Amino acid sequence: MALTTRPSGGGGDKAPPSASDPSLGFLTKRDTEVKLPRATRVKNKTPAGVQITAEQILREARERQEPEIRPPKQKITDSIELSEYRLRRRKEFEDVIRRVRWNVNAWVKYAKWEEQQQDFARARSVYERALDVAHRDHTLWLKYAEFEMRNRFVNHARNVWDRAVSLLPRVDQLWYKYIHMEELLGAVANARQVFERWMAWRPDTAGWNSYIKFELRYGEVERARAIYERFVAEHPRPDTFIRYAKFEMKRGEVERARRVYERAAELLGDDEDAEVLFVAFAEFEERCREVERARAIYKYALDRVPKGRAEELYRKFLAFEKQFGDREGIEDAIVGKRRFQYEDEVRKNPLNYDSWFDYIRLEESVMNKDRIREVYERAIANVPPAEEKRYWQRYIYLWINYALYEELDGKDMERTREVYRECLKLIPHKKFTFAKWWLMAAQFEIRQKNLKAARQILGNAIGMAPKGKIFKKYIEIELYLGNFDRCRTLYEKYIEWSPSNCYAWRKYAELEKNLSETDRARSIYELAIAQPALDTPEVLWKEYLQFEIDEKEFDRTRELYERLLDRTKHLKVWISYAEFEASAGLGGEDSEGEEIQNEVSSQEQQMERVRRCRAVFEKAFEYFRTSAPELKEERAMLLEEWLNKEVSFGDLGDVTLVQKKAPRKVKRKRPIPTEDGSAVSYEEYIDYIFPDEVALAPNLKILEAAYKWKKQKTDDTDDD
Repeated sequence: MALTTRPSGGGGDKAPPSASDPSLGFLTKRDTEVKLPRATRVKNKTPAGVQITAEQILREARERQEPEIRPPKQKITDSIELSEYRLRRRKEFEDVIRRVRWNVNAWVKYAKWEEQQQDFARARSVYERALDVAHRDHTLWLKYAEFEMRNRFVNHARNVWDRAVSLLPRVDQLWYKYIHMEELLGAVANARQVFERWMAWRPDTAGWNSYIKFELRYGEVERARAIYERFVAEHPRPDTFIRYAKFEMKRGEVERARRVYERAAELLGDDEDAEVLFVAFAEFEERCREVERARAIYKYALDRVPKGRAEELYRKFLAFEKQFGDREGIEDAIVGKRRFQYEDEVRKNPLNYDSWFDYIRLEESVMNKDRIREVYERAIANVPPAEEKRYWQRYIYLWINYALYEELDGKDMERTREVYRECLKLIPHKKFTFAKWWLMAAQFEIRQKNLKAARQILGNAIGMAPKGKIFKKYIEIELYLGNFDRCRTLYEKYIEWSPSNCYAWRKYAELEKNLSETDRARSIYELAIAQPALDTPEVLWKEYLQFEIDEKEFDRTRELYERLLDRTKHLKVWISYAEFEASAGLGGEDSEGEEIQNEVSSQEQQMERVRRCRAVFEKAFEYFRTSAPELKEERAMLLEEWLNKEVSFGDLGDVTLVQKKAPRKVKRKRPIPTEDGSAVSYEEYIDYIFPDEVALAPNLKILEAAYKWKKQKTDDTDDD
């Protein structure tokens, strides 16, 4: 027998272990070394006249690549070498097994090698030893049995399969393989006996189906029918009965199939998957042209199956009626079943308003007014038990839909007005209210041209439960009608109800400004900024300043800026103040007169603007330098804005004035303590060093000198 292995040297001339590698055979590492030529030094680095591409280089390297050096294949020529080879390999396998005893793959490799050596007894011994270690591993049993079958040891294979299915009866693959072997051998009786042993362990549906298919392959219909009887008794489920009935139907046994379905309907009528069974039963009767039977089955199923699990049943019944029923029957079937479904839902949970909405939409599609009103009245009678708005937010839409239905579809205005009135009585306005309902009631009266009633409703809303949305809509209505005195009264009540609402103050002042009531608008702004608390004061101040600028009241604007700076020294306020001074005119109330315009030239006005703007910037810079020295970034931003403004002034600007005060950016690190305090990390940040700080701090002087030295050194390097 010739096997491929490492050469033994013909009698013992073996290379020493230190000089050879087991994977190289007789070759030493020195023999297999690839000696590369020494890299030559390139003397001429000018480009060659003929250029080659990288693709050509790679292709050439591929073509010149030497084949991989592999140990030569040797043939064993005598029995001594063969015995030595087998002894060495067995020792290697035993060593591996000793190290990894629980590794099934190691045992399988060992057994397969013995099988290749045609030593079946040893291979069988290896498998048996492996089973002592891992008898619960079904793959090991499969390998063992396949080994016996592959080498035609049938009795041994049967023995292995018997032991395997006895130890692991819940592994279906072992049963399938065992039965497949018996079928291949033509031992049908033995295969049937194995199936019976398997069925005693009560397997799942796949096992029973395979047994039935086995009997049908050999034409044993009665045996298959008997197995089906045992199958449905063991697994009484809709799918098993349906499979049994289809089996009978396939062989033309209609009565038998009907009896199977009837047994299933009687036994599994309350099962959670009963819908599938009834649909299959009805379709069976349709195929048999028994329309009345199918309709009776559908109706019986609709009464028995819970409505939440009968969607497919409803769809099939509708398709059935479309095919075999008339139009009225179809519509009645659809509406009746859906109505029954909704009645069941609202009976179980009357506070589920989504079910009421669906029920109402169903009745509106039928367009029966009396029934629609009845459902609406039943729905709104289910008042939420707790007086909390979150429970009422869905409920109030029942009233809204009811009122809209009576107005748009019912065309009954008195009933609509009564709906609005009853709902307003029902809502607990002292705890919460719905501005939407008040506004809808008022808008309904306006559509009926009853302005007095609309004003009364909105007035009651403001008196009982004032809300911003109600004030806004009421003012919008009166403004549209041109009743400005009523608008003023409403704004006063709005402000009295919510004095911190800047929106109300701004809109009130905007109204007076549009009416050219400048003094009234100014008074409103003054009252607004005098409030102790405001929700958005910055917007209010901005509009007030813009109002004075639009009125050309520059002195008032300056005074207003000074008052604002008394409250906040924010950077944006300083910049806005400076922008104003740079663009505003001079003088006060009489700045528009012709006398001052004639006395002061345009150049002098511009110089005065520059002076005033610069004064504001200097004042802001002095504040950030003395009162808020920690706000270095704001001070730097202020200087940047100042510099841009000086540049925009052109010849009148003085850029050097700002540049003298400009800071120098320095990158620094500061510690960031962690949550547990165990370790400290650092982050970089930008620090600003101003000239006045350098003059005061000696350490900063050292930094300044170091910075200058580094800059000088960099310049010298650039010159070189």
